Amino acid sequence: MQLKKYTNLDAFYNDTYDVLMRHEAQNIVPLGNLLIGMACTDKTGWRDTKNWLMMSVFNDSGIMLTAIMTPPMHLTLYATDNKINTDAIDCLIEGLGEYSMPGVMSEKELALCFAESYAKAKCISSEIEMDQKIYELREVNSDIPKIGTLRRLEEKDMSFFPYWLEGFSGSAKYTDTTMPIPSSDRERYHYRISRGNMYILEDNGIPVSMAGLPRKMKTVCALNDVYTPPYFRGRGYASSIVSRISQIALDEGFRSVVLYTDLANPTSNNIYQKIGYREICDSLMIRFV
Repeated sequence: MQLKKYTNLDAFYNDTYDVLMRHEAQNIVPLGNLLIGMACTDKTGWRDTKNWLMMSVFNDSGIMLTAIMTPPMHLTLYATDNKINTDAIDCLIEGLGEYSMPGVMSEKELALCFAESYAKAKCISSEIEMDQKIYELREVNSDIPKIGTLRRLEEKDMSFFPYWLEGFSGSAKYTDTTMPIPSSDRERYHYRISRGNMYILEDNGIPVSMAGLPRKMKTVCALNDVYTPPYFRGRGYASSIVSRISQIALDEGFRSVVLYTDLANPTSNNIYQKIGYREICDSLMIRFV
């Protein structure tokens, strides 16, 4: 096994893009990061490629393991063709040296295998931060009711959008009796609005739910930021907005739409399956302590 570290994004892209594309839907996070980096249109925060960690492990048969981290995000891994090779994992960990990371996110078995070996090598512990499932949709269930009016997120929505976005980010912590606190960095919210990929569902002129299509790959589009405030839940708003923007992505020519779900939220998982989303694989987000 040999390890290759990259300081040049073009070289990493050339070596790993086709490998990651073997499971495009599963690898929508690392592939999306690669495309964002190659576009060079935004260098803010984690998008600044000079801070990225990019590595691959290979043998005579080709690349066995691909690793990319965009600090402060977790390391993302892909074992080629989902064939886990423990020697490749050990090679990667040895190559990391003293480099420390907050955690790892990948297909479940690979995440567990890497986390166990990494924690042992570094004499630290790990804990599951989020138990996830990756779903893919190729056809929307036409029986899902279309409620209200769909429109794109606009600057006028700054009166509530920061609260909703923070509510989505910490949905496990917030209830109908607690209010998420927006960041003081208002540019973060203006940036999300300016990208034009967030949608708002209105019912009788009142915003009731949101969802977005943040990443568009070669044949796959990602759906994310699905959030309905607690006081509007249980009325079919989430199903309506998700089904409608999923259809928008398919109508744009994408083969499928992909999303990550938190398995701790059985309600949302049930909603997505009714819309037409089908399981691809389990995924774990693991934090190192």
